[in-house]
Amino acid sequence: MTDLVWKVKNFSELSAEEVYKILNIRQEVFVVEQTCYYLDADNYDQKAIHLWAEKNGEIVAYLRIFKENIKYPEASIGRVLTSKSVRGEGLGKILVGYSLQIIFNQLRSKSVRISAQDYLIKFYSNFGFVDTGKKYLEDDIPHTEMILKVD
Repeated sequence: MTDLVWKVKNFSELSAEEVYKILNIRQEVFVVEQTCYYLDADNYDQKAIHLWAEKNGEIVAYLRIFKENIKYPEASIGRVLTSKSVRGEGLGKILVGYSLQIIFNQLRSKSVRISAQDYLIKFYSNFGFVDTGKKYLEDDIPHTEMILKVD
């Protein structure tokens, strides 16, 4: 994992090439792999902090972070992904860990709310997220709302 380059940028700091790469990897994972047809360009990217890792110039892990009162009253993360080429190497854990550091240390938020695909509930539970009991279908995929609070 030493050959990774980590980047954190607000939307206004992204180059056209970076926006293209981000949209490309999100479509590869969420639209093509998960055969989920939805409008990815949801007008939230402009309000997000974008966190990703590149390997040999290609994005291999990505998520977007939202400050409080954008998606939820709490801070949140979304569009969390790792590319097929690095799955199983623990990069998803590092990615989410970095995002929580940004949320708690830089944004000074005390809680994070997420919309987790149900198959990832255990993954997020390992970070301390708890199931709120709110379950729903989002783009025909079962999701559960989860929250993480710190003192």
